Formats: sequence, C-alpha cells, structure tokens
Amino acid sequence: MVLKTSRAGFAAMAGHDLTLEVTRWSGQVEVPDEEAGGVSAAAVSAEFDLGSLEVREGTGGAKPLTNTDRANIKKQISGILGTGTASFTSSRIVRSGASGGAVEGTFTLHGRSEPVRLQVSEPAPGQYRGAGTVVQTALGIKPYVGFFGALKLKDEVRVEFEVQLPAADPA
Repeated sequence: MVLKTSRAGFAAMAGHDLTLEVTRWSGQVEVPDEEAGGVSAAAVSAEFDLGSLEVREGTGGAKPLTNTDRANIKKQISGILGTGTASFTSSRIVRSGASGGAVEGTFTLHGRSEPVRLQVSEPAPGQYRGAGTVVQTALGIKPYVGFFGALKLKDEVRVEFEVQLPAADPA
C-alpha cells in the first residue's frame, strides 16, 4: 500500500510530491459463498503500522530527494502520526461490471474516523488494485506547512493498493 502526497503554495516548486509505502500491514477478506451473496457481501478489514512508513519516491522539487531528506521526512511523519496503527473496515461492496467496483468503509486513525470509497479493479483472478482519497483534516491532522507557509502539503492524500488473494481452499 502506498500513500501519495502533493504540494501547493507559493513555494510548491521547491518541495516534492511524495510516495510513501506502508511496509507492515495486515488484512482480512471474508467472502461468503454465492448463496450468501458472494463477493458483493464480502467483508474487508485492514490494519496499518504507522511506524512502518518509508519514503519511496520524491518527484518534482528544486533538487532531487536525498537520503537525509528521506530521514527528515520520516521523522516529521512520525511526529505527526506517531507509531500506532490505523485501520480500515468495509461497510459495503459495490460491483460494477465483470472486473471492477468499489469498497466503501471507514478509515480510523487515533480514534477519528472518515468514510472512504476505494475504486477497485480485478486485472486477474484474485488480484485487486484500488485507489481512494483520505482527507487529513477530517482525521484531525494538520497538513505539513514549511517555508513560513509558502510550501504546503495538500489536504487530500491518495491511497493506492494492490493485493493478491490466495486461492480459496476447496471445501
């Protein structure tokens, strides 16, 4: 799972659009048999270790992102998010066509929750890709501001994921 941030403000060209990877997370997908609703009645949940965020890429900016920059960004993120966990729990699966749809649910961080809709596709059997947006201020997070307010992180953070589910055990 990755998080993608983007920048705004007068000094936006000096900063970087970041790709952050959550390197430790777990998830569970429960799909009932077809008589009970199948994929449309599935339940999805995931838990994310906030201390596992790693800076994978920084695009744009006045100069390339250095290892020192990565360490400083990770320290700032840790100061904002802490090292606890965040979670997602689905409330509804919406099928659209043969290989797509959406998962609606709730993202929770530090006791604050925000509804999230993830658009999902199934490019191959058991392989799912999806994306959605999380709004920082809705979760009580003040977006990063630097250079005396001239460089700002946009409030919306794009969340992207790809998972490969194991084949179901034949019962």
